[in-house]
Amino acid sequence: MRAHPLATDAVLAFGAFVAMVVGSFADPHGPHGPTFGTRTPEPFSLVLMLLGAAALVFRRRQPRAVLAVTCGLSLLELTTGEPRAPVAMCTVIALYTVAALTDRPTTWRIGLLTMAGLTGVAMLAGPLPWYAQENLGIFAWTGMAAAAGDAVRSRRAFVDAIRERAERAERTREEEARRRVAEERLRIARDLHDVVAHHIALVNVQAGVAAHVMDKRPDQAKEALAHVRDASRSALNELRATVGLLRQSGDPEAPTEPAPGLAVLDELADTFRHAGLPVRVIIELGREPLAAAVDLAAYRVIQEALTNVRKHAGPGARAEVSVVRVGASVEVTVLDDGGTDAPDAEPGGGHGLLGMRERATALGGSCFAGPRFGGGYRVHAILPA
Repeated sequence: MRAHPLATDAVLAFGAFVAMVVGSFADPHGPHGPTFGTRTPEPFSLVLMLLGAAALVFRRRQPRAVLAVTCGLSLLELTTGEPRAPVAMCTVIALYTVAALTDRPTTWRIGLLTMAGLTGVAMLAGPLPWYAQENLGIFAWTGMAAAAGDAVRSRRAFVDAIRERAERAERTREEEARRRVAEERLRIARDLHDVVAHHIALVNVQAGVAAHVMDKRPDQAKEALAHVRDASRSALNELRATVGLLRQSGDPEAPTEPAPGLAVLDELADTFRHAGLPVRVIIELGREPLAAAVDLAAYRVIQEALTNVRKHAGPGARAEVSVVRVGASVEVTVLDDGGTDAPDAEPGGGHGLLGMRERATALGGSCFAGPRFGGGYRVHAILPA
């Protein structure tokens, strides 16, 4: 409806036209209440209803013009004879649109003018007595249309205000976070500058003194070197304190061992062999080494695949790992035979397979995992060499 407002208004106009035509067949003054089918609308009334419904198609583009047109058609229907068609229904819809799209003072002015004008003309110039229920119905329906449109407009304004406040608060939080980060960076930069400017300059001066008096006055050179040692120790302590502010309390210590890769694949296979899973490893990569990211990704894929075999395959399962360079790619394959019994759980229920696919996709490769024909499971990753 929001994407195609003109089509929506066209459907609404058609529905209003059908309702007016159906209503024009009803006689509210039957002997036992309203009767249906005892009268038929005149051709002139049908034309007025059609014109009023057609005007409603443009109610959101030109709301005031549409209201003026529908009011004119309604007045024409009221003053040309006995009203047999509820053409005023178009005016009700147009008045609601004006009230929903304008402000409250405008709604009051236009609403009161429409209510008073249509009701006054119906009472004074219409064919029915001034106290007829049709005249009171025009007054009630136009008043309800103005009130409903004003309520909808107020509700929309309230929701828009809440949304704008939430967006403004979100922007304020982001700006505050960026400001705090900038202030912290400035403070750290200032501290590092003070450490470097003071202590390193002192180290430079004392080292120059030591070099100058090394041969003639070794005792003074030793004293200068002692100052160098003290200044460098102070610089290291202050740098350690400054960098320590950047580390969260729960962060792990810096790693002291290299990242795992295919060079330690045999050690990984041995851990699974000790756990009772026979693993056969085949590696054919040639002489050119792999990039560090590809090497790590291949290792992690094999590690996760063997872990899934150990967790989900049945007793007596066997695994086979192959890493083969094929052209500009490295194909990593992990197979298992499923064991002697059915697996305890269906593989892939956690995040392991998703992590393997993400690692391969991040490098421009792909990863497939699924059951093998005849039993077991297969993981096949293709990584760029």
